[in-house]
Amino acid sequence: MFPVYWSQAGADLSRHDPAMAELVERYAGVSLVSRGDAFGTLARSIVGQQISVKAADAVWGRFVAQIGEVVPARVIELGESGLEGCGLSRRKIEYLGDLAGHFASGQLDPSLWARLGDEEIIDELTAVRGIGRWTAEMFLIFHQLRPDIFPLDDIGLQRAVCDRYFAGQKQSRRVLAEFGERWRPWRSVATWYLWRSLDPVPVEY
Repeated sequence: MFPVYWSQAGADLSRHDPAMAELVERYAGVSLVSRGDAFGTLARSIVGQQISVKAADAVWGRFVAQIGEVVPARVIELGESGLEGCGLSRRKIEYLGDLAGHFASGQLDPSLWARLGDEEIIDELTAVRGIGRWTAEMFLIFHQLRPDIFPLDDIGLQRAVCDRYFAGQKQSRRVLAEFGERWRPWRSVATWYLWRSLDPVPVEY
């Protein structure tokens, strides 16, 4: 199911940007998709840090088999010793425990996020050990389907903008940030299409 704003965003992005219009037309019929619950999505992002997608999938499979239901209470119940043996580093086990604690205490409450701005949610998420700004931005794009996130630290986005608009010449963060202003209020959508220009298979976070 398409986000409610997707068609409008595509039309607006295409109006004054021929390069973006070509991508919108090429990938018509596909869009961002939100999958999973908030805790599970964030837990999976921690599990997958700094390892390959294949390795992350394997570790996640062992983690799910060991924990059963992926919920904060179960992580807290098992404790650090109960998460050993499924391929997680000591640090990632600590991160998962901190994440579970934030959910259990109500410091992270998904029911409140609809009333919060993007930066407010980023501040809440980055208070969790192991979650940085990039992870929080990916969560806002892929889970919350927020329409105007521009993840400047994302290597794929940097590469796609430079390839498509600067003849492959690398640009500074400041230049990229200023360039991205042309896509407000649909920078998440523009980012998604730019990712597609590098890899036609949609990413599901």
